[in-house]
Amino acid sequence: MADRNIEVSERIARLVDEKGGTAYYVGGFVRDRLRNADSSDIDIEVHGIAPAVLEEILDRIGKRISIGESFGIYSLCGYSVDIAMPRKEKSLGRGHRDFDISVDPAIGTLKAAERRDFTVNSVMQEIITGRITDHFGGVRDIKDGIIRHVNGGTFAEDPLRVLRAACFAARFGWTVAGETVELCSRMNLSGLARERVAGELRKALTVPDRPSVFFETLRDMGQLSFWFPELEDLAGVPQDPRHHSEGDVWTHTMMVTDAAAGLRGNAKDPFGFMLAALVHDFGKAVCTKRENGKIRSVGHETTGLERASAFIGRLTSEKELRQYVLNLAEHHMMPGRLARDRSSVSATNRMFDLSADPEALICLACADNLGQISSETECIDEGFLRERLQIFREYMERPYVSGADLIAAGLEPSPEFREYLEFAHKLRLAGVERESVMRQILALEKSRKKNAPDGRGGMKGN
Repeated sequence: MADRNIEVSERIARLVDEKGGTAYYVGGFVRDRLRNADSSDIDIEVHGIAPAVLEEILDRIGKRISIGESFGIYSLCGYSVDIAMPRKEKSLGRGHRDFDISVDPAIGTLKAAERRDFTVNSVMQEIITGRITDHFGGVRDIKDGIIRHVNGGTFAEDPLRVLRAACFAARFGWTVAGETVELCSRMNLSGLARERVAGELRKALTVPDRPSVFFETLRDMGQLSFWFPELEDLAGVPQDPRHHSEGDVWTHTMMVTDAAAGLRGNAKDPFGFMLAALVHDFGKAVCTKRENGKIRSVGHETTGLERASAFIGRLTSEKELRQYVLNLAEHHMMPGRLARDRSSVSATNRMFDLSADPEALICLACADNLGQISSETECIDEGFLRERLQIFREYMERPYVSGADLIAAGLEPSPEFREYLEFAHKLRLAGVERESVMRQILALEKSRKKNAPDGRGGMKGN
């Protein structure tokens, strides 16, 4: 697929050249090429020809898709290539849509590159010759691993760039330049749409090996307060040094988040899993107390649910995602406790039954354990938990008593019907065979029928 994208890019460039224009690779594609990394998408910028001419060229090659025709942005069906005309942008307000945008094929490479966010994204490469155009020292910054803004005036027009800087720092392991940190610290993020913030957060949590860099960078910029206040509140919250000699809850949370990054591929929802790692100890900010010389956070896993819910709700209205995250956060202590106590199969089955994602729950507990430095806390017995998870899955695959089975046996829907099904599920988790469960339910129904005031039970035909 990558070869096809390169081939079609070169074909576009040759046709543009024939019309007197020049086609450049731009943005992340050039950046990643220079750092010897793969890039799945290609961005092309075409200079020196009119939009109508470019459209004619694209129509000769394939099915043209106008992503933003008035802005001179196109793609070709079947290819991961975006083709754009150089354009001028003028901020009209605080929102990301508040820009006056106009296409200008004659703007030149200097002005075109100046509208980019960071120097590492401002480098252009002529497609036909391979010649590099670097007006702002982006090649040097790529080599040195520095994220530096191109233009202070235009950079500040889009506050999302604060989050992008932090995200790049985490993704590439780079450092944000001091002058860029200082500029970002003065920018107001309150006008950002939550979808844009959530998009950057998703990348920061699901791509880097060390997502903590994203949050540490925002903290250095003083930019946690508006979108991530619950996370900021963890800084300075003490923990019992016997179990958490790594430091405060902020430090622990960052360590857990990094540990979770190595396990997120096991979760049904990697983003939700990483959010759970991020919010799992939010309750410690409000329930941590010193008692008899000890630091305790009793019940923090449930106390923090309201704060975690507010955090997620600020970013998205996805109900399923919120439920998934809160479920994992609420039960994150259980795997370690049951493994330590070598609890019964029925107990571990009940735990997995409560979980929205049993595999992710084990991984979250392991990440929580890895995210602490302790002289007294034992490592979680992951082997024990995985053996028990296999047993749980085997139990869940066995035949079980359903509502249809009860009706077939002659029971009519009644106030007791739901109780019977809940009772059947408890016995299922305990490993009781279906036939035995059915006999016990029928015995209960018979007893109810016998003891009913009017002498009637719930059996059909009575």
